[in-house]
Amino acid sequence: MTMNEQWREFLRTRSARIDDLGQARFPEAPPDAALALCDLGHLGLIAVTGEDATHFLQGQFTNDIRLVTTTHSQLSSHCTPKGRILANFRVLRRDETLYLQLPRPQLDLLLKRLRMYVMRAKVVLTDVSDDFVTLGLSGDQAPDCLAALFPALPEQANDLIRHGEVTLIRLAGPTPRFQMLGPVTAMTPLWDTLAATATPVDAAYWTLLDIRAGIPTIHPETREAFVPQMVNLQLIDGVSFTKGCYTGQEIVARMQYLGKLKRRLYLGEVTTDQPPRPGDEVFSPISDSAQTAGTILEAAALGDGRYEVSLVVEIAAYEDGRVALAESGPLLTLREPPYGLPAV
Repeated sequence: MTMNEQWREFLRTRSARIDDLGQARFPEAPPDAALALCDLGHLGLIAVTGEDATHFLQGQFTNDIRLVTTTHSQLSSHCTPKGRILANFRVLRRDETLYLQLPRPQLDLLLKRLRMYVMRAKVVLTDVSDDFVTLGLSGDQAPDCLAALFPALPEQANDLIRHGEVTLIRLAGPTPRFQMLGPVTAMTPLWDTLAATATPVDAAYWTLLDIRAGIPTIHPETREAFVPQMVNLQLIDGVSFTKGCYTGQEIVARMQYLGKLKRRLYLGEVTTDQPPRPGDEVFSPISDSAQTAGTILEAAALGDGRYEVSLVVEIAAYEDGRVALAESGPLLTLREPPYGLPAV
């Protein structure tokens, strides 16, 4: 039995139902919880090892990999030569190994693309998704809850601390939020301790918190649709403009210094009978784009047909205020992400 299978079996003993995608579903998961505990098994991990690992990734990703340490993680992305995002992820380090954390449906593509560039570099890329368990804890009580279990907590967003076999990461956003990563043997007692006061929730709740934090996730339906600035990666420390060359760097830099950004990520809410999905197009009556006025990145259900979404939309359409799910569909109520947007 693999570690992943052991973990799923453990969750079943804790009233979880494992769906066809391998995700844990809990019987009374509320749309909002004061203190929420989430199994993040929908996220996969790629381990990058070898003496050339840092140098190799530095030539592939939008962020400066040299800044990833055993106390600091970062957001980053991998682009096509035309500067379009193929995948985005969190980069973290445990001991001498770098890890890339991203949705499992994106993992095989990223692994295949990176291996194309390895050539003679002394680098090994391995899918280790089933070697670790990842948990999330969120809510105003989360810092105090974890402070009772660990001798210290990471203080700033994206910082991390290793306590024994558990890596603890503080995430950005308006709601206090932490991620914990470790082997099954360490995570099963941790789950039981946290579940004594926290409410177990489905992974969809974590998606809702990502949306509210303005943190983008590229899914298979939105691959190659955006340059990093369109999803605000430069505003959440996901792009370095001083690191030097990487795949797609020329296009990304040109957009930053010479181009005019016409689309970017916003947050929204909508009431509809048809659940919005990643890749769905949105409509604006003032758009003259040959493509579409915008695209849904992620959506999370609130109940009663209401959804919160993150989407990339034309700035002019956002300012006009008439953005809908379709030409005759329901209007979205849009807002800026919590970190704000600079003038264009």
